Amino acid sequence: MDQVGETTARALLRRLAVEQAECRVPSLTAAIVREGRLAWFGARGFSGEGDSGVPTLDTQYRLGSITKSLVATVVMRLRDEGRLDLLDPLAKHLPDTPFGEVNIAQLLSHTGGLTAEPPTGWWERTAGLPSGELLARFGPEHAKHRPGRRFHYSNVGFALLGELVTRLRGVPWLRAVQQEVLDPLGMSATTERPRAPHATGYAVHPWADVVLPEPEHDHAAMAPAGQLWSTTADLARWAAFVAGDTGGVLSPATLAEMREPATVDDGDAWTSGYGLGLQLTRHAGRRLAGHTGSMPGFLATVWADPADQVGVLYMANTTSGLTYSLPTDLLDILDEHEPRLPQPWRPAPADPALLALTGLWHWGPKPYSLRLLPDCGLALTPVGGAGRASRFVPQDDGTWLGLDGYYAGETLRVAADHLDINTFIFTRDPYDPKAPVPGGVTDWHA
Repeated sequence: MDQVGETTARALLRRLAVEQAECRVPSLTAAIVREGRLAWFGARGFSGEGDSGVPTLDTQYRLGSITKSLVATVVMRLRDEGRLDLLDPLAKHLPDTPFGEVNIAQLLSHTGGLTAEPPTGWWERTAGLPSGELLARFGPEHAKHRPGRRFHYSNVGFALLGELVTRLRGVPWLRAVQQEVLDPLGMSATTERPRAPHATGYAVHPWADVVLPEPEHDHAAMAPAGQLWSTTADLARWAAFVAGDTGGVLSPATLAEMREPATVDDGDAWTSGYGLGLQLTRHAGRRLAGHTGSMPGFLATVWADPADQVGVLYMANTTSGLTYSLPTDLLDILDEHEPRLPQPWRPAPADPALLALTGLWHWGPKPYSLRLLPDCGLALTPVGGAGRASRFVPQDDGTWLGLDGYYAGETLRVAADHLDINTFIFTRDPYDPKAPVPGGVTDWHA
């Protein structure tokens, strides 16, 4: 363990202890991950009836909806193998549902418009139905919004994705998750049902210091929405994965695609959103990806910042009551006591032909700077900061592909006296009369 310093550890533990005591949580564990390694672990409370011991790294808790991110990872693997396209309508793979027009990407991002909960008893507190019986209960009335119209969280959507994985892989969804995600990442303590040692899920009385054990069931066809149990140690490995240590399970590009906002909250500036199977949030300059989870008697959250290679998580055996800010408070403490130092700058070799491209360019009268990046990419940025900025990477045919910003996915072509980005012409001089479009402009005059 690349441990944090003693002062930092004490501050982190105090924040955890205050949460456990003031929110009356039977037990609470938390961890910090830095650069793929566990940097800090803390725990308070008791995990079960008659258990006075503090939970350990190996004590299991329910993951709840963090399960969805694991299922989504297998779906993305299927996409990368060419077994499906994210724009495939569900009917192509699951023709026996009334939601055939919803596509795979919409299910992953909760924008398919499906009902949040299945047409059963309260599924989190009752035994589940087999897939065929659950599918037979769905009708057109369970589509609540036009596909793509809005974010509407749907546990049903991930039950359908679990069935999709089962049919395309030819094995139960959980076996696919086990073989393709858990085993390669070394998450051997993540299981379908609890195994010892595990915490008991409790509801804490709102007006008295007494607890009530919560039920635990096999949720069958709804299991992909929130079935799994795991440990702090395993969830720390998952935090490292989301931060970018993929262990070969996904390509870095596919994981980055999962972290891209597919939908965001409706506000003046977005603070939370959803990607492809991953929740997103912004905090203190960080762009965090991960997921929250809740099931009867349990709460869990994992967030990771790929830019800083840091992750944070907690697990608790209570139905409700924790403060939303606990994980980001822990990150704030880490930043206060042990801010990450930037890597030392070092000179890097530059292709003379690329070096000659750098400097000032103009889109009409607007000046832009073009600089060479350490990985041989190019960054086109408006002088003064306001405007369309993008990075570009070289392609085998001599063109450049936009990575982000307005020109994401667009092609940059380099000519002798101008740059052409999908018909937008950049020249060394403002409105160079020799350059194409607009070209041939009259002289500047007062």
